[in-house]
Amino acid sequence: MGPLEGLTVLEIASLGPGPFCAMVLADLGAEVVRVDRQEAPTGAPLAAIDPLNRSRRSVALDLKHPEAAGVVLRLVEGADVLLEGFRPGVAERLGIGPEPCLARNPRLVYGRMTGWGQDGPLAPRAGHDIDYLAVAGVLHPIGRAGALPTPPLNLVADFGGGGMLLALGILAALWERERSGRGQVVDAAMVDGSALLAAMFHGMRAAGAWSDERGANLLDSGAPFYDCYPTADGGFMAVGALEPQFFLALLAGLGIDPDSVPFQYDRDGWPVLRERLAAAFLARTRDEWEQVFATLDGCVAPVLTMGEAPHHPHNSARGTFVEVGGVVQPAPAPRFGRTPAGMPSPPVAAGAHTETVLTRFGFSSEEVAALRASGVAG
Repeated sequence: MGPLEGLTVLEIASLGPGPFCAMVLADLGAEVVRVDRQEAPTGAPLAAIDPLNRSRRSVALDLKHPEAAGVVLRLVEGADVLLEGFRPGVAERLGIGPEPCLARNPRLVYGRMTGWGQDGPLAPRAGHDIDYLAVAGVLHPIGRAGALPTPPLNLVADFGGGGMLLALGILAALWERERSGRGQVVDAAMVDGSALLAAMFHGMRAAGAWSDERGANLLDSGAPFYDCYPTADGGFMAVGALEPQFFLALLAGLGIDPDSVPFQYDRDGWPVLRERLAAAFLARTRDEWEQVFATLDGCVAPVLTMGEAPHHPHNSARGTFVEVGGVVQPAPAPRFGRTPAGMPSPPVAAGAHTETVLTRFGFSSEEVAALRASGVAG
């Protein structure tokens, strides 16, 4: 099921962007086998329901055991892709770095997910999404005027600039392999990916259309027609009326005469315009405003909670969310007309398929028993 059916991915268990990348590939039809630790990791209860872990088979190995590298290398022989998210040098110390893996399977695409990349002065250092955004210059512009920079959850570096870009890099390497017959290493760094996501803003800054002053620009809550407004019931409406025709529809929905407010792109008039928009939105509830703008192209939408989003009529109609193992979660995306993705399967316990996976990759029953007895496999 899905356009990646027939692709085999070996995922060395990690956190955040690595599993996200593997989830995307699995959603689109790849067979993903995760190499888990034998002991229960921190956050194991969450792992049992985390959508990032869906649609996998799991083999449990003690990667620090002297014989474990040999097991992984045999798995590599039957894989198209290997994903790992260790700090630089760790995979090499474990004996499963790019050199031995590519020697065993020259067609392997070896995907590496790190925060700082495989080289550079920060490469060996720890970090999280917020740190990569900070150094990439992406965190500074996010936030309101006079306020601290606002972390955008961990969506930008971990998942957008990290896991998603690694998935793209892997698919690009697979396409190149069709011509060369050779695999290669894909070095995906979250700091690089975060910087790339901000390419448009570098262009705007170079053109004089973006300043380093937070909350004073077109898309950072500086413009009153691109912001969120509270409603009478404590909800919020999101406004993105950038173009003149959408701005006029916004004013029409709010019952504001265009001649009574400053010109849309007159920055000196933005404070007055913001006051008028804010006062208007406070007059009704969020649901009432949603009905008002249901037939108006004013680029206005209700700000839904995560619990509300799956029940919105549009999301329901498209099947944007699905229930997997009793957990409501986003459905696979994007959509394919001829090779649609199937329904994801729930996460499994670490090592749930150890024997099945090892057998599938050519290990005999005697070898599997020996690996269990020695503590390599669990």
